[in-house]
Amino acid sequence: MPQSTTGVLSLFEKIASVPRESKHEEKIRAWLLSWAVEHQLSAETDEVGNVLIRVPATSGQEDAPVVILQGHMDMVCEKRADSSHDFSTDPIKPVRDGEWLRAQGTTLGADNGIALALALSLAVQDDIDRPPLELLFTVDEESALTGATQLRTGWLTGTILLNLDSEDEGYLTVGCAGGKNNRLRLKLQQTDAPADYQAFEISVGSLAGGHSGVDITRGRGNANLMLARVLYRLHATGTLRLCSFKGGNAHNAIPRDAAATVLLSGGAADQAAQLAQELQAAFRREHPHGDPKVTVSVQKRDSGPKRCLTQSDGGRVLRLLLGLPNGVRRMSPDIPNLVETSCNLATVTLGGTDLEVLLSQRSSLESAMDAQDAALRAVAALAGATVSDEAGYPGWEPNMESELLARMKRLYRELFDNEPVVEAVHAGLEAGVIGAKYPGMEMISLGPTIENPHSPDERLHIRSVEKVWQFLVALLASYCDNGH
Repeated sequence: MPQSTTGVLSLFEKIASVPRESKHEEKIRAWLLSWAVEHQLSAETDEVGNVLIRVPATSGQEDAPVVILQGHMDMVCEKRADSSHDFSTDPIKPVRDGEWLRAQGTTLGADNGIALALALSLAVQDDIDRPPLELLFTVDEESALTGATQLRTGWLTGTILLNLDSEDEGYLTVGCAGGKNNRLRLKLQQTDAPADYQAFEISVGSLAGGHSGVDITRGRGNANLMLARVLYRLHATGTLRLCSFKGGNAHNAIPRDAAATVLLSGGAADQAAQLAQELQAAFRREHPHGDPKVTVSVQKRDSGPKRCLTQSDGGRVLRLLLGLPNGVRRMSPDIPNLVETSCNLATVTLGGTDLEVLLSQRSSLESAMDAQDAALRAVAALAGATVSDEAGYPGWEPNMESELLARMKRLYRELFDNEPVVEAVHAGLEAGVIGAKYPGMEMISLGPTIENPHSPDERLHIRSVEKVWQFLVALLASYCDNGH
C-alpha cells in the first residue's frame, strides 16, 4: 500500500474511534480543534458548531486562489440486530477485508470520515504544492443538513469548493436534488385487550437498506411498507389487534427492519405463520436483486400488553402506511438513469395512542415535489393525521460550462488515461446548500468508492482512496505557479 494511502487510512482510523452521531458531534469537533492546535493551524467554530481550519499555502504559492475542502463530521449510526455497539461511547475499529475496509456489525462511517482524513492529510503533507486551503467540516449533515443550512455567512473566502462526500471514484458530481422531510402525527384510541387473544411479535428483517437517495433505484424493499402489508392482510380477517409498531432509524436510510406487537385471536397463529411464509416468498420475488434474503417472522410472546388499538384505529394506521408515497415516483426525462422524484417511508413509531411517521421527499423538479407533497397530505388528511414540514434544502443546478469541471476532467484524463463520469445525483448534498449561501462559488463533489452507506454493510475501497488522493494532489498543484 502506498505511504500516502497508509497515512490517510491511519487518520481515518483515529477519526473512526471518536463517537460522532448526528447532533452529537462535540467529541469529533474537540478532536479536530486539538488536531489544528497540534499542527499550528488556525481553527474556529461558528454558531452551529461547524469547524473551519485555515491552511497557509506552501511557500511561494500565497497568491494562488483559496480552495475549500469540505466534508461533514457526523455519521449514520446503523447496526445489526445482534450488535451491542454503543455509538455514543464505543470506537469503531475498521477491519481490512481484501481491498476493502469495513466495520464489525455497524456502519463504518467512511461517509464522511474519509473526507476529514483526506483533507487533514493534504493540509500537512510537506512534499506537495498547494494553494491556501480552507477545511470546512459541518455538523448534522445526515439528519437535516443543519451545518450547511446554518453555516455562518461571510466566513469562507474561497470561491472553489471540493465537496468530498461522493461515493464513486471516477465520478464528478455537479448537481443534486432538493428535498424535505415531513412528520405525520395521528392520535388514536385504545381499548382493553380481548381476553381470548394471544400476544405475538410480527417482524420483517434482513433487508439491505441503504441510502434513500443513492440506493433508491436498486430494487430494495422498505421494511415498514412490507410489515404494513403483512399486518393489513391479517387485520382484514378480523383476527388481529395492533398494539405497537417500530421500524426504520433515519430519514435518509431505507428501513431494513420493522416489528409490531399484535394480539391474535385463538387459532389465528397458524394462519399468521402461513401468511408470513407466503409474503416472505412474495417479497423475495418482488426484490430478487435488491433483497433476496428478506425474512418475515411470527413469534409468540409469553405475556402481552393489556391495551391495544381499537379495531377501527388499527385499520386506519395500516391503510395510512399503505397509502403513503414510497420509492421512485418518476425518473428524469432529461438525464438517463437519474431519479427525478422519490419518497422514503423512513420511520414509523406507534406506542400507546400516538403514531408518528417520518418521510423524506426528494426531487430535482419543484413542481414534481409539490405534486408528491400534495398526495402525501391528501392521504394523511383522509386518515385524520397532521403533517409538519422539516429540514428542507435546495437543489444544486449543474454548471456544465464551469472552469473547475473542465480542469478536473483534463487532469483526470492525464492521470488515469480515462474519462471521468460527470453526473447529477438524486441525493441531497451540502454543496447545494452552501452554494445558495455563497452565490458564484464553483463546486464539484467527488470521493472514493463507498458501498452500502447508511447500512452495516458499508465498506470503503482502499485503492479508490489512493486514486482520489493522487487526483486531489494534482488538482491543488494545478492552481500553483500561476497554473490558475
